Amino acid sequence: MRHRKMKVKARLFSILMLAAGIWASAGAAYAQAAEKSKGEALVDEETQTAVADYNAGNFGSALKEFDDAAHRGNRLAQFNYAMMLLNGEGTAADVGEGRKWLLKAAEANMSHAQYVYGKMYDDGDFVARDPAVAHEWFLKAASQGHVQAELALANQFLDGRGTPRDNAQAFVWYKKAAEGGDMTAQYVTGSFYELGGDGVTRNLNVARAYYAAAAAQGDPAARLKYRELSQALQKQSKKQPSN
Repeated sequence: MRHRKMKVKARLFSILMLAAGIWASAGAAYAQAAEKSKGEALVDEETQTAVADYNAGNFGSALKEFDDAAHRGNRLAQFNYAMMLLNGEGTAADVGEGRKWLLKAAEANMSHAQYVYGKMYDDGDFVARDPAVAHEWFLKAASQGHVQAELALANQFLDGRGTPRDNAQAFVWYKKAAEGGDMTAQYVTGSFYELGGDGVTRNLNVARAYYAAAAAQGDPAARLKYRELSQALQKQSKKQPSN
């Protein structure tokens, strides 16, 4: 069990608001992981004030405001309050309370809270490592379209971690994450189509398209694969007799 700051940093506070169209100045790399907040009651004025205070570095005020809103049932505030408690921001770290409020947000069906709670168990941060528990929460978040959870679930199926190994299911979730824009998932999905098997029909054109998508996001390995398959498809085309 590791007691250290969560990898999912508190910068996500702004991103979660961005997802609801309230904040417009956050890193795009994190936006993909953020709660889409469908139906979320983000109009809670105190939660918005807390986000502003947090971003201004007023952690003490932000903590109290998130605490108040969390007790009123705002799941975004519950998540943010949990992260501040776990990371010891504005207060001494309180792992027990942090986990309690993170679980409340996850049980309130907040997909990002579900993902973070699952990741806690997958990594063994603040809790004893339990990939099976992680799998349950990743599945809940992934079923709501959370891209990082889809990728985490795919990795578990591929590795047989927390669930029996199932390459066909791994492909299903890699493809979902790829369609959601995840670069790693795009590369792996391309590999599935390039190699075929596990219920996937080999298709170099489709593989090349996924590699191209990953390459466009800056993946150098995907760029090389794209060129390699482009050359292979060109050679195939030349060998085919013309009508």
